[in-house]
Amino acid sequence: MRTPLVEAQGIVKRYGPTVALADGQLTVLPGESHALVGRNGAGKSTLVNILTGLQDPDAGTVRFDGEPAPPLADRDAWRRRVACVYQKPALVPELTVAENLFMAQIHAAEPARPGRGGGRGPGGHPTPECDPERRPVHRGFISWGRLRSRAAGLLDAWDIRVDPDARTADLTVEDRQMVEIARSLSFGARFIVLDEPTAQLDNREIERLFSRMRALQDSGVTFLFISHHLQEVYEVCQTVTVLRDARWITTAAVAELPRAALVEAMAGESVTEHAHTRATVPAESPVVLDVRGLTSSAYQDIGLTVRRGEVVGLAGISGSGKVELAETFAGLHTPTGGSARLEGRRLPFGDVRAALDAGVGCVPRDRHEQGLIPAMTVGDNVTLGVLDRLGRFGFVGTDRGRGLAAELIDRLDIHTEGPGQPVCDLSGGNAQKVVMARALARDPRLLVLINPTAGVDVKSKESLLARMDSAGQDGTAVLVVSDELDDLRRCDRVLVLFHGRIVAEHPAGWCDHELIASIEGVDHGHSISPGGGPRTPGRTAGSPGE
Repeated sequence: MRTPLVEAQGIVKRYGPTVALADGQLTVLPGESHALVGRNGAGKSTLVNILTGLQDPDAGTVRFDGEPAPPLADRDAWRRRVACVYQKPALVPELTVAENLFMAQIHAAEPARPGRGGGRGPGGHPTPECDPERRPVHRGFISWGRLRSRAAGLLDAWDIRVDPDARTADLTVEDRQMVEIARSLSFGARFIVLDEPTAQLDNREIERLFSRMRALQDSGVTFLFISHHLQEVYEVCQTVTVLRDARWITTAAVAELPRAALVEAMAGESVTEHAHTRATVPAESPVVLDVRGLTSSAYQDIGLTVRRGEVVGLAGISGSGKVELAETFAGLHTPTGGSARLEGRRLPFGDVRAALDAGVGCVPRDRHEQGLIPAMTVGDNVTLGVLDRLGRFGFVGTDRGRGLAAELIDRLDIHTEGPGQPVCDLSGGNAQKVVMARALARDPRLLVLINPTAGVDVKSKESLLARMDSAGQDGTAVLVVSDELDDLRRCDRVLVLFHGRIVAEHPAGWCDHELIASIEGVDHGHSISPGGGPRTPGRTAGSPGE
């Protein structure tokens, strides 16, 4: 038996009367990708906080490579053992890649090389690679040339193709994640926690991330992979651990665990797939959104309509223009040509407030950066778009605000202690419900949803899609942009964009392969490499339980 790289046994963590973990267990072997799954509230984040040294357990033990975990105060010792790359990047956007790599490591040694100890030998003592004369920062002075050279060496050592002089804000989400991984590896850590790393990536970026993960595994890096997309577990992981209701449920080899059994372990009950059917929107239903010849740098000559009560999907690969088109209707961009009318009135462009006043509600693509104000409460976040309706002359009626917030919390089934709870304390699924609640608060005539179920668990996903369904049933025109086939399956029809143009339309009842063929460009005179379409269960051959 190999000594586990990481082993947690009998972990208990309480916050006052709340038991966040009653029996946390995890055993990760060197060089594997190990999935940690469970519904929101199952205890995953608490276990990660303990594994990364952010919190002490109330009971239980954590060991790294057979040795007890270091004290919380010894941050250098923790950095040499483990690191976590979260959904929200922990990089300073205005600094360069090189500056970010060494910002918290001004005392660091030579960049770690595959198979080496990251500049530290047994017991944490410096190796010859820690020569102070070769550090980018020495005796308080920064050698910028040496810093750039060391950054380039570190990135090259781990085959991460990013320019050390690039401004971090200009990088893709995918490259920012790899920079964070490189920074963790430079400390000597060989155990990397990836928390929902694919939530903001399209399929091409996901495939590249998985390829990089496999290459890093071959170089001796071990991953703990946290994702709500179970197909990803089957694609990239060898072992899976399930938490439910703050307890360890099972650990199993992925290849031996059918999907239905995995879902049952997560939910505690057998889950049956249900086909979703929608009543056909009458042809005489009035047009709510009428778009003609809309053009920008991201899309060309777009013409489409969305009728009252109709749910229309937008699909396409990265760079197809689908997200930019949807964001245009929400006031985030100004096209160079064409027009859009909402119930006969010209839709304002480039002005989010004006679009909101015109009757557009929007769930943006990134709830962390665009959807929530983390320093505010749940109640403040859900009512932020309707402050003008809660008082006059700039004064907000407190009682009216609380009443509306409570109504929206109940309507969206947001699991919270109340309107006064900080929104940053919510799980991913409930935080996304807050964003949805704010979009619905003004009873919009057009609801724009961009990746509405990204990074949420199975139950929250179903709840969010049910709200999308009910919005259509209430007469709202809905436009959905998603890389998830399950999201698009709820639509009356799906429009496919390719290189900025609408190239296909699929009515409800489409087959997966037909839609993916349109997205990939194989049925309209184009050919592009696989991996760019929506994510669908079973797209990897040989997945168990399919």
